Amino acid sequence: MSWIEWLAAGLVLVNVALVALRSVWNYPFALVAVSLYAFVFFEAKLYSDMLLQGFFFILNLYGLFAWVRARADSGIPVGWLSDRARWIWGSVTFTAWIAWSSAMHRFTDAAAPWIDGAIAMMSITAQWLLARRRVESWWLWIAVDLIAVPLFAWRGLYATSAVYVVLLGLSIDGLIQWRRAALTGAIPE
Repeated sequence: MSWIEWLAAGLVLVNVALVALRSVWNYPFALVAVSLYAFVFFEAKLYSDMLLQGFFFILNLYGLFAWVRARADSGIPVGWLSDRARWIWGSVTFTAWIAWSSAMHRFTDAAAPWIDGAIAMMSITAQWLLARRRVESWWLWIAVDLIAVPLFAWRGLYATSAVYVVLLGLSIDGLIQWRRAALTGAIPE
């Protein structure tokens, strides 16, 4: 475990705690954390997670601007996806997982291409939905956390695995907080 992993882990915890509170200040922490985690995952040969960090960087920039524009006196407004949108996002995520993991399995020496690919594709969808302020993002983050904890421990990323245990708790709290906020002032899809 390197000091970079520990620093990235700490920044992620601050980031997610601020996201659960619907604070736009989560984004500076996220941008630094994903930059550091790209190096951590490269060293662990978790290439899907490494590449995911670049996507997260771009999507966090998008989220920062989207949240700043949406900010209201009562915080960042959140809402729900329609049933149709849930089905579409689920289908796209599943298809992307199969395609991505197949490529990682065939063309790289990735340590766990299918599990790592599932984490990556669900994380992309969750991050996009989070940037769009959708409550459903938290369900995906909970699933990601449950899958990531044993994978990262298996690869010797113990600090990151421990962080994902904490992230699981923060994701559950985020789901509770955002559901409450959506009930009081839902935004349209």
